[in-house]
Amino acid sequence: MTQWYYADRQRRQLGPLPATEIARLFRAGEVDAATLVWRDGMAAWQPLGTMRAELGMDEAPPPTLDFRAGPEPVPAAPAEAPAEAIPAVPQAPAQAAGGGYAGYTYAAAAATVDSDDVVHAGLWRRFAASILDSFVTAIISYALLIPLMLVFGLSMSNLASGGFAETGFSVGFLTLNYAISFGVPALYFAWMHSSSSQASLGKMAVGVKVVRGNGEPVGFGRALLRYVAYLLFAVFTCGVGVLVSGLMVAFTQRKQALHDMLCDTLVVDRYAFTTRPEMQKRGLDTVTVVVLIIFGLLAALGIIAMIAFIGMLSSMRWH
Repeated sequence: MTQWYYADRQRRQLGPLPATEIARLFRAGEVDAATLVWRDGMAAWQPLGTMRAELGMDEAPPPTLDFRAGPEPVPAAPAEAPAEAIPAVPQAPAQAAGGGYAGYTYAAAAATVDSDDVVHAGLWRRFAASILDSFVTAIISYALLIPLMLVFGLSMSNLASGGFAETGFSVGFLTLNYAISFGVPALYFAWMHSSSSQASLGKMAVGVKVVRGNGEPVGFGRALLRYVAYLLFAVFTCGVGVLVSGLMVAFTQRKQALHDMLCDTLVVDRYAFTTRPEMQKRGLDTVTVVVLIIFGLLAALGIIAMIAFIGMLSSMRWH
């Protein structure tokens, strides 16, 4: 007789049980269509609703458990089958045709992911991502600023009303300049981090994403606050806050910077908090290595050019 296992609301594996007992629990409302079940020969845990035909439960109406309520008492497992942690699932659980179990996606992922098996993005992956994102935000900002500078330049050249008009235009231009320079990165990171990708373009390139401390996606408001906190730390500490944040990423357990701690966010591998945690990349990925090498070469060339320029100036005779 085929023996079955199922996951209770505390995410524990219970069983083995015969199919008739699983059907009885289903009719009693102690499990529902979204409960994960498994038997020998299955490659992954599946929602009970997709196995109803095999369990002989087609005639039973599927009850629904209210997961918003507090935990309910769960029947104790048989003495010979103590509860144990659900093993990691190598692939995402199959869904019924038409997406009938799409609403259970996050719950299924939470049941199959070990929260301790999370690869946090280290300093170098985050640094490489920031370099790439700096290029992206600079391109967007200058695409807006260059036409703005042309418009203001032509407007001031056509006015001959004196210094007051020029001063007014200068103040207006500076206001728009700062609004674009700070607003574009803020909106870019807030939008990208709260999108379905949960990552900016730079973070996607190095294979990381931003989540909340419990693995849930980040909302737009929290993502915006995260960037504003980073900006304030950088501005009011004259860059020292960025250095401190880098050291915290390098040496803290969860690799959180100051703005991560303030906003309860984590930067983790793209496969963290999913049904495929074994796909997480430990160490540096290829994109990160390439970006760091190019950045190091450019920095070295810049230093050499600066030293050569200073030497040339010192060798000149000034009269």
